[in-house]
Amino acid sequence: MSEGTMQRRAQREKRDQRVERAGRRGRVLVSAAALPVILLAAGCSSDSGSGDEAKASAASASTPASPSPTVRAAAYRTLPKPCDVLSEKTLEELVPKGTKSGKEGSSDDVSSRASCSWNSLDNNGVKGSQFRWLNVSLLRFESDVTRGSGEELAQEYYEKQVTDVRSVEGAKDTKAEPLAGTGDEATAVRYDLKKKEGSFKQQTIVARVENVVVTLDYNGAGLAGEKTPDADDLMKDATKAAKEVVAAVTEANEGGGAAKSPGASGSPSKPAGSPSASAGSPSGSAGSPAASSKAPAKKS
Repeated sequence: MSEGTMQRRAQREKRDQRVERAGRRGRVLVSAAALPVILLAAGCSSDSGSGDEAKASAASASTPASPSPTVRAAAYRTLPKPCDVLSEKTLEELVPKGTKSGKEGSSDDVSSRASCSWNSLDNNGVKGSQFRWLNVSLLRFESDVTRGSGEELAQEYYEKQVTDVRSVEGAKDTKAEPLAGTGDEATAVRYDLKKKEGSFKQQTIVARVENVVVTLDYNGAGLAGEKTPDADDLMKDATKAAKEVVAAVTEANEGGGAAKSPGASGSPSKPAGSPSASAGSPSGSAGSPAASSKAPAKKS
């Protein structure tokens, strides 16, 4: 190999070495320049996430919690014993031959629903007989956050009960009027009702006191030729009895029975009663001699 050739080879080798070193330096510079960009991007991303979380936390803290629904607690929490709501004297006036005939109606909760009925038959043989039937029904409503306060529910039922009493099938000469001094509100309804035993004079008083609805039914008839009783006299006796029942409801809730915090919330699991209740609705057979109870006499 000539000397010239050797020199050219040596020059090419030196040039290749310079190019390789320049390439390595370029790659190092590019990597070094990219590092701050990556760090900056990471920092921005981290700051953005922290800000979003902070904003979400602040928004959550500033949003007030929804208040729990509340309803005024029911004023009355219990009912009196239904066969004890009338005095012996009152029973003697309304059902003279049946003061001991009080029969309590069945109920799955006597603190919410109760009733008692009495019947009296003054049998004078061929001279005829006087028949009387008396029934007292009590229905107490508990407050419910989804349905309303006990008083509101009782008022709704009171209005429905009055409507039902005024529209009894077969009733004649129906008259209704408000009754003062009997609970928070009361209505007296009277009508004539013809049954197979005779013509009956029906008196019904529906009264509401706080969250309790009282329905008192009282009817009378003259049988086997006996004269028909006077409707005004029957209504007078029924009114006296209704006032007595309302007083008994109030008395049963004194000294612990009544709610002590009317503004408190209430959320019972079960309402005390519903408008579908049949308590206090006179039927075709409820107040007739054929319906006289043969059960053992119960002391009232």
